[in-house]
Amino acid sequence: MSVELRRLGPVGQEKPAVVCEGVTYRLDPVTAEIDGDFLAASGIARTRAALGAGELAVWEGAEHERIGAPIARPTAVLCIGQNYAAHAAESGAEPPEVPILFHKHPNTVVGPHDDVEIPPGAQKVDWEVELGVVIGTEAAYLRDERAALDVIAGYVTSHDLSERDYQLVDSGGQWSKGKNARGFNPLGPALVPADEVDPQALRLFSAVNGEPRQDSTTADMIFTVAQIVHHLSQYMVLSPGDLLNTGTPQGVALSGRFPYLEAGDVAEIGIEALGSQRTTFVPAPAGQQRETR
Repeated sequence: MSVELRRLGPVGQEKPAVVCEGVTYRLDPVTAEIDGDFLAASGIARTRAALGAGELAVWEGAEHERIGAPIARPTAVLCIGQNYAAHAAESGAEPPEVPILFHKHPNTVVGPHDDVEIPPGAQKVDWEVELGVVIGTEAAYLRDERAALDVIAGYVTSHDLSERDYQLVDSGGQWSKGKNARGFNPLGPALVPADEVDPQALRLFSAVNGEPRQDSTTADMIFTVAQIVHHLSQYMVLSPGDLLNTGTPQGVALSGRFPYLEAGDVAEIGIEALGSQRTTFVPAPAGQQRETR
């Protein structure tokens, strides 16, 4: 049974939902939230069982609800850098020999169509469409790549927004300063179960103000999803609900071929079979000012 998990409703008041054959159902009888606890407790299997038994009510008017991030409160947001050879080249770097890891704060995660503010004074905000991997089972020291695939709950469209000066000039040698501004990880619209997706055969694309930017496939990854999850498990415990961003293909502003994002711009990104996003960029609230040393 093909399903998509979603969270619908105002910010902070989202409710769980499941979409099956184009119909949206309320998921409240199964869970209060789509989070790590739900995923670890066979939540996707229980959702399919409830649908099969006719236990879920249709969500009337669901199409009018705000779409939130499809997972609540990710326990960690782990990111892989320069995982497409052409993107590494346009960044002026050699392809990495091992996966490059950096972190985003979980509070960067917002809905797929929510507005995102340009940080005060920021000049180099960049777009990055990425395949997001959601962990469903605690994992450490996985024995091989097959075992790595078994701990994945599902996949999601993820937008790893970056401020390149914060990332590269102000970094002190680490990238995370450029990755953690408010709203810098739009996520969704849906979490699609792992057994419905071939993670190495997905088209990714992005556009800014209607002009194409990125167009590639996950077949061009330097490190596959299985390799990344297996590798990371040798260094840390992966927890249910963790989000793993797997890198972006070529076609970003850092290449020098396109202008960076400004307030008023609209970025659209998407991954086939997982869904698309539309983000409008807005100015930072009046009175906010960034202090630098």
